[in-house]
Parts: sequence; C-alpha cells; structure tokens
Amino acid sequence: MRLEAKKHLEDVRQATVLLGRFVAGKCVDDYRADPMLSSAIERQFEVIGEALNRLLRLDSSLESRITDARRIIDFRNVLIHAYDVVDENVVWDILERKLPVLRKEVEQLLQTP
Repeated sequence: MRLEAKKHLEDVRQATVLLGRFVAGKCVDDYRADPMLSSAIERQFEVIGEALNRLLRLDSSLESRITDARRIIDFRNVLIHAYDVVDENVVWDILERKLPVLRKEVEQLLQTP
C-alpha cells in the first residue's frame, strides 16, 4: 500500500480515536446541548469523510474493504453543505453503531504491507 494511502488511513484512525474520547460518558442529549461537543464531533466526521474520499481516489480497490465508504463520504458532504438539516439522532447512531466497525477495518488495513 502506498505511503499516502496509509497517511489517509491514519487520519481516519486518529479521528475515530478522538471521537471515542469526545463521547466517552456522553449521550445524545449532551451532544444536543453542547455546541462545542457537537462541533468537535462533526469536525472529526468531516476529517474521516475527506480522508476516505482522498484514499479512494488513490486506490479505489480499498472501497470494498471499508464498510459503507461512500456513505461515509456522503455524510461528510451533508455535514459541510447541509449542516442545517443534520439529525442529531443519526449522528449519535453512527457514533455508537458504525464508528467501531470503521475503526476496526482501518486498523486492519493499516497493518497491511
């Protein structure tokens, strides 16, 4: 795997780690009530989506190894371009159900030579 691809994967991994720290001990109501928390969470999702977008431009074969890669990129676009219609429950659901899968897949890819 190219070094640049690994850099994008590492950016995704780091963002997942930060998201885990940001939401530890928190709930969706905290996310709704705290603009700093919601901004931090949404920023890391933007980083993830952009890094995946760049990664797939470098190596489109990786799309099949990252669950919902295109949907993740699309979610980033919603956060940036349609920020006024973001559903907090959807964001929180992604944090709880989808993020652990992404982190695991990215960590496995990073171990690939």
